[in-house]
Amino acid sequence: MLDGYSAGLFDRGRAAGGLRGCVGIFCVAVLAACAGCGSSEPEAPKPPVVYVADAAEKNLPLFAEWVGSTEGFNNADIRPQVKGYLRSTEYQQGTVVSEGQALFQIDPREFQAELDSALGELGEAKANLGKSTSHVTRYRPLAVQGAVSQQELDDAVQAMLRDQASVASAKARVEHARLNLGWTKVTSPIDGVSGIAIAQVGDLVTPGTLLTTVSQLNPIKVQFPIAEKQYMELVKYNQNASSGLIGKSGEILELFLAGDVAWKYRGTPYVLGRQVDPLTGTILVEGRFPNPKNVLRPGQFARVRADLGVEQNAVLIPQSAVDDVQGTYNVYVVKADDTVEVRSVEVGATHGSDWVITKGIKPGERVVVQGFQKVRSGMKVDPQKKPKEATDGKSKTEPDPKKPSSDARAS
Repeated sequence: MLDGYSAGLFDRGRAAGGLRGCVGIFCVAVLAACAGCGSSEPEAPKPPVVYVADAAEKNLPLFAEWVGSTEGFNNADIRPQVKGYLRSTEYQQGTVVSEGQALFQIDPREFQAELDSALGELGEAKANLGKSTSHVTRYRPLAVQGAVSQQELDDAVQAMLRDQASVASAKARVEHARLNLGWTKVTSPIDGVSGIAIAQVGDLVTPGTLLTTVSQLNPIKVQFPIAEKQYMELVKYNQNASSGLIGKSGEILELFLAGDVAWKYRGTPYVLGRQVDPLTGTILVEGRFPNPKNVLRPGQFARVRADLGVEQNAVLIPQSAVDDVQGTYNVYVVKADDTVEVRSVEVGATHGSDWVITKGIKPGERVVVQGFQKVRSGMKVDPQKKPKEATDGKSKTEPDPKKPSSDARAS
């Protein structure tokens, strides 16, 4: 048996051993918990939600549009043909004038004096011609008889010829003076609408002075440039047309004015330019439109649309799916494995809120219409459909990745 002291030491040793055992068990538990934390993987981030639409294939009415301006069918700049002081304005400015109608009157007194002087010179030349002609008539029989020498006859004939030339010159001067006098009355060379007078009464005008302009406005022309590439595409639709512009004949042009106001008369192609401008890469075209009562005036904004028939199997995607980067058009395509591929595409005409894609997209492929700003090529995404109004460019809000769309909930 142990004495009291030994028993106390034994009890304290057993208690210390028990404490060390508890501490060991706690450390093992902590290490096991830490080991468990290190072995678990973090949750992967969810792919971003994007809204997509399917590329559609349709047969579309084919139109082409250009922007230009209206021009008078004939535009006559009215300039004087003689120098003088403007005496009067003979027409009502801004009204319709007729061919040959007087517009301005230049002081005619100087030109009347020139005509009178020329007539006097003509009379003198005719008198000299009569005198020399009578000498020749008298000398010819006398020369045969030997009463006058042959030299005298020859001199008389030469004098007669000289006087005939003088008469012709005097007649030309008379005609020139008469023309100058007539040109003091400035008339309109065409029927048309007159412009506001630029020169005022009392001004000294010369042949370089613009007095006003008269324009024939019915029909009226619309000039618009088209790109060389587009011109070649238009030729493809019309292999037999002499102009190489439009696939249909007749009044196939529509005209839209400022404020998108449609002109009620349709027009026809009138002139196709001779060459492509090397600076702009465009060729100028003129259309002709009826303009009763001269409503349209030169210089107005004009948008021209031409009906080119039907384009078969056109591929369309919403305009909001096209990312324009400095003239390069990119589309974000979602492939079958929900990864994104960025493609460069070629665009054609617009059709409502859609854009015709001529190269780069196939029918049925999914394109991102909203949310492509946060994705890149090769990234996996969560594609969702959205109502039509969200794909036409009207909605600008980004999708909430935590809240599925109505289409997703329905599926």
